[in-house]
Amino acid sequence: MIERTKSAFWLQTAHTTYAFRVMDSGQLEHLYYGRRLLAPRGGILGEDENGTEEALAGKHRFGPGNSIQYREELPGFSLEEPCLEMSALGKGDIREPFLEIVHGDGSTTSDFVCRDFYMDRGKPPFKTLPGSFGTAQEIEHLCVTLTDRSYGLELELHYYVYEERDVIARSARLINRSDREIGLRRMMSLQIDFDGTNFDFTTFGGAWAREMNRRTVTVSGGKCVNASFTGTSSSRANPFVMLSAPGTTEEAGDCYGFHLIYSGNHYEAVEAGSYGTTRFCAGINPQSFCFLLKPGEDFEAPEAVMTYTHEGFGGVSRQMHAFIRHHIVRGEWSRKPRPVLLNSWEAAYFDIDEEKLLRLAKAGKDVGIELFVVDDGWFGTRTDDTRSLGDWQENREKLPGGLAGLCEKVKALGLQFGIWGEPEMISVNSRLYEAHPDYAMVIPGKPHSEGRNQRILDLTRREVQDFVIEEMSRVFSSADISYVKWDMNRIFSDYYSAALEPERQGEVAHRYVLGLYRCLKELTERFPHILFEGCAGGGNRFDLGMLCYFPQIWASDNTDAVCRVDMQTNYSYGYPMSTVSAHVSACPNHQTLRMTPLETRFHVAAFGVLGYECNLCEMDEEELAVIRKQIALYKRWRDVLQTGTFYRICEGNQIQWICVSEDRRRAVGFFMQKLTRANASQARFRAKGLIPEQRYHFYNPTTEEDPGVGLSLLGGMGAPGRQMPPAERENYHLRGDALMYAGIRLEQAFCGAGYYEGIRFFGDFASRIYFMESEEA
Repeated sequence: MIERTKSAFWLQTAHTTYAFRVMDSGQLEHLYYGRRLLAPRGGILGEDENGTEEALAGKHRFGPGNSIQYREELPGFSLEEPCLEMSALGKGDIREPFLEIVHGDGSTTSDFVCRDFYMDRGKPPFKTLPGSFGTAQEIEHLCVTLTDRSYGLELELHYYVYEERDVIARSARLINRSDREIGLRRMMSLQIDFDGTNFDFTTFGGAWAREMNRRTVTVSGGKCVNASFTGTSSSRANPFVMLSAPGTTEEAGDCYGFHLIYSGNHYEAVEAGSYGTTRFCAGINPQSFCFLLKPGEDFEAPEAVMTYTHEGFGGVSRQMHAFIRHHIVRGEWSRKPRPVLLNSWEAAYFDIDEEKLLRLAKAGKDVGIELFVVDDGWFGTRTDDTRSLGDWQENREKLPGGLAGLCEKVKALGLQFGIWGEPEMISVNSRLYEAHPDYAMVIPGKPHSEGRNQRILDLTRREVQDFVIEEMSRVFSSADISYVKWDMNRIFSDYYSAALEPERQGEVAHRYVLGLYRCLKELTERFPHILFEGCAGGGNRFDLGMLCYFPQIWASDNTDAVCRVDMQTNYSYGYPMSTVSAHVSACPNHQTLRMTPLETRFHVAAFGVLGYECNLCEMDEEELAVIRKQIALYKRWRDVLQTGTFYRICEGNQIQWICVSEDRRRAVGFFMQKLTRANASQARFRAKGLIPEQRYHFYNPTTEEDPGVGLSLLGGMGAPGRQMPPAERENYHLRGDALMYAGIRLEQAFCGAGYYEGIRFFGDFASRIYFMESEEA
């Protein structure tokens, strides 16, 4: 719901209020974002009868210290002190600006004031960018138009209120209404000023194979920045961030979550001002950015998404999860069960041929795999990573019948068929590069810095976009392809496009992203039945922009379960687990050399979109039998794991999660231990999200793992016989309130000092899953 009193706007969701007003100076003053307030009385253009607006407004009677007086007719009023919705350079606000413009006369001073507004329902698509979506019944829209006093530029601030999701999406559009060209050096998507400091700023970063490490900094002074300059949203700094009050926990505390629907260089900054305020802004990274706008031209900033809760980090996560599932991910696969796949990469790498692939596919079918994916190596002369990117014709020595022939044989086994590709890249050693060296993004006549032995196609150029669209359309049409893994294995260097004038080279990074989005839009619309999975050397482009086209993304090239459990925990702060692709791989792990139980590898991957990436042909029948049971178990609980509500229960050395069905009648719990400790305290599993008065059956499946405990050791502790004892059984019938508020004391774990039948063998990297099913109609 959106209401307006005399000078203020009140954006109301089910549990939050966002309010700002037009000051006498014409600027927009932010009043409040937090728990829902009672709606102001009076309605459209009515008076604020309960006085809330006046009470929340800043009191700006004089300018403090050596601050700048904004205008002569407003003596003592400075823009450095108020909480603002939008700011620019030159008029006294010296904090992080929303806009930076070089005007036709060379000035960088801008002075935007409110001119008009309108309200309606629904949300039209952007011209150049992806965005959230919903029906007119789901979305209320407010557009506030500001005009520059001196130069006539026009700025639209858009607010889209998703009332039932407790989410507000924001975007901005700048129109050059002047008679001269301008240079846009900076344009944020979101600015919000808070009255107060000492916010905790939580970000998620890392590098290849170690994505999504959670970091928290208290911003009591100065500025803290989370930014990417890799050309992608990056594994270095994911664009999802949180601001929280000191002392916020998983379940309690004021917490704000922010997403940027953008897949390129991004920038999020938190600045503690000199007068007790904190500014947060998010948008395109201004580093090396300059976009020229001729008279009459406009620029769309990417959409930003924000949510608030007083229920801590978990509250932000659940609100973001629901929003992404219902208003970002779209198409046939948005709510469709995702198939269990087998990927050929870690099973064979580049060393593939039809015989080997069919043998692997047959082994996959025998254990319950539903989709077989041929990864890198099927095209051109691709025997390693130095060649053939761009040559998307099958290697007929490896695949005599081409993709179509292989696909037909795979489908005859009863499997769906998918392929890997890296359409944005080009190898110097390729036929494409021989024919079109100009397609590569390089600086003419200058040495180029390579990444993974490949170069980036210049998607700022329309003809290169057309090549990608048509060539991929040909490949996707050449066989009955059900799945495509779209990869991008390097970051940017040598930003340059020969198609742009020298003064427009500051547009390259953004224009590349726009070109990519055009390719993705065209291809996903042409092939709506294909399940696309995003990838960028793992999680180097895991963001809401990509999720507007691809319903799932490969979280990391690191498949080690111990690393993945932390990554998936941290992805879950901002992303639903139905978007996180996770595979069971071989041991020793190919990235860490770590040995982990097959059971643990499955449990971790099952809480994402499950796949397998190992050579089933080399496994013995015992291991295959375990995998067969794993996949059958997953299929029985897939609806809960893929569409349920996800809760983090605890983190650290012992990790617990739970995923609860939409009707809250079924749930799957997860418990993993990284390192065991001798004589440790007893473990408890405390559920979340259940119906308190409902009666549930809580139980665990029989573990298939050998705990690795010597029989002589057990005999010395009183274990009978010479057979391995049965695994522990957890089997209880109790109500949801007891499961959630008290929790279940799990069977005692082996600690080196005793034995009883049913003891829980829980060593290094051990895990369990627990099922909860309602026993009431």
